[in-house]
Amino acid sequence: MRRLSLLFAAVILAMAMPLGHAQPVKDHKASGTVTKIDRSKSRLTIAHGPVESLKWPAMTMSFIVRDKALLDKVQQGAKVQFSFLESGRDYVVTEIK
Repeated sequence: MRRLSLLFAAVILAMAMPLGHAQPVKDHKASGTVTKIDRSKSRLTIAHGPVESLKWPAMTMSFIVRDKALLDKVQQGAKVQFSFLESGRDYVVTEIK
């Protein structure tokens, strides 16, 4: 019973912490080649090089695009430099050059 009370107190304290202590959102940068554009789902598939900030090797993956207008800036086969952030289980492109 005492463990349950301590657990409950810990949960209450964690909920009471101000949101200002939340982990900041980090923008990651990478470069690669657009292999697929899915305008209906606002997604880009990019074969990208290593992402040092995440310790990722080169790979091909699908990204959500925050602003659909970014899809008009690219074509399949285009070499791009891009920024993205993690949003839950998704990775969201925020900028494309």
